[in-house]
Formats: sequence, C-alpha cells, structure tokens
Amino acid sequence: MSARANLKVWHDHFEKKNGTGLRDQIADDAVFHSPVVHTPQAGKPLVVAYLSAANVVLANDSFRYVREIVDDSQNMAMLEFELELDGIQVNGVDIISWNDDGKIQDFKVMVRPLKAINKVWKEMGKMLEKMKG
Repeated sequence: MSARANLKVWHDHFEKKNGTGLRDQIADDAVFHSPVVHTPQAGKPLVVAYLSAANVVLANDSFRYVREIVDDSQNMAMLEFELELDGIQVNGVDIISWNDDGKIQDFKVMVRPLKAINKVWKEMGKMLEKMKG
C-alpha cells in the first residue's frame, strides 16, 4: 500500500476512535518515540498503549490536523496537529512510517511549546496509569 492509502486508514481510525482498528494498524515490532520519554518504546503492546492514551488525552474536540506531507516513495507521512488542552495551546507533529504490509512501523511525536510538553507529559502519565489498573 502507498503512504496515502495507509494514511487514509489512520485517519479513518482516528475519526471513529476504534481501538481494534488501531491494533490492526500496528506492526508487531513497531517503535513509538514520545516527546517526553527518552527511550523509544518498542513492541506492539507499548505502541498501542501510548497511541490509545494519546487518543483519549489529545483527541479532544479542538484537535485537528492542519498540514500533511506525504512521501509515497518512503512510505511515510508527517502530520502537523493543533489542539487546546486545559487552556494551553499545543502544536505538534506526528511522523509515521509504514512497513511493506501497510502496518505502522515507526511513530514519532514532537510537541511544542515547553508549557504544552509539560501538560501532555502530565496528562499522558495519568492516562497510562489508568490503563495499567
């Protein structure tokens, strides 16, 4: 599948908030790069956990993708997003790479400004703890 086709699957999942759809998109050996955790989080269970938590914490009514850059030759895309989280403006980027089977292989998130990173870190930590228990 092309990056554009893979990206459509991502957007469809994101709009429907379908947890099963997310698991189906992630490669077994996928890696997640958090804006606040130093080490990459490797393996499908961790990647699904982080992206599921992000769906709850970040994907509020104000969340929107504002720009996309798609590279079919590298099977990857960069998506810029914006949202408001408890009165704090958050601006960030998702960089997604897919493997030859159309599964997400690598997912990197960058967030700015510092105030937003701190807020995201706090809220994601709370959500990940809830998901454990």
